[in-house]
Amino acid sequence: MGRLGKFEIKRIQDATGRQVCYSKRRSGIMKKARELAVLCDAQVAVVVLSSTGKHHHFCSDGADIKGIFDCYQQATGTSLWTEQYEEMQRTLSRLKDINRNLRTEIRQRMGEDLDALEFGELRGLEQSVDAALEVVRQRKYQVITRQTETYKRKVKHSQKVYKSLRQELSMREDPVFGFMDNPAFGFMDNPMMGGWDGVAAVEMGGGGSEADMYAFHAVSSQLDLHGMAYRRSDCPLFG
Repeated sequence: MGRLGKFEIKRIQDATGRQVCYSKRRSGIMKKARELAVLCDAQVAVVVLSSTGKHHHFCSDGADIKGIFDCYQQATGTSLWTEQYEEMQRTLSRLKDINRNLRTEIRQRMGEDLDALEFGELRGLEQSVDAALEVVRQRKYQVITRQTETYKRKVKHSQKVYKSLRQELSMREDPVFGFMDNPAFGFMDNPMMGGWDGVAAVEMGGGGSEADMYAFHAVSSQLDLHGMAYRRSDCPLFG
């Protein structure tokens, strides 16, 4: 801990005051670095990291921060990246070993590169393959069971729809004459005028009327059915 004149320099406890001071001092440092680069034609690089992780930097015109760091390493005989580079090399070597072992295991599971394996290794490989095969079979049976249940539900639904359609069709049919009661054929019972008995009930004093009768057209060589139906005097039965 140092002293500047009569004032002791220490960490500012208030967060707001600390942020305000950081912003002002950072701007002052960047200004001084720019002045130094312009006035003295020097290569200047400044990197500032705040307590919140934000970074600010300055680099003189015509230069870059990496180039300035490289010049610093050459001038001091130190290396800023050696440790990081060695760690990256160790990580790369470890990943290569893992990749090589996995490729070898895959080939052995496919029945290749087995000459270098001893009896115990072959036995372990066999057990591993059997275990994997059992897992595949169980999964296959699960898929078959699920598909079978789905097909059963579809068939059950189709049967239900078929039964419903048959019931609807049977309700539209007449139980005696079948489709004869359908309006599309033109033969309809008229319950308001006496039903099917209305034809004969017109001349016999029943409750029917002419609306229930059906017109049958006959050729000229046959009897006059219309006359027999309407004139009581012409028919001996109603005479």
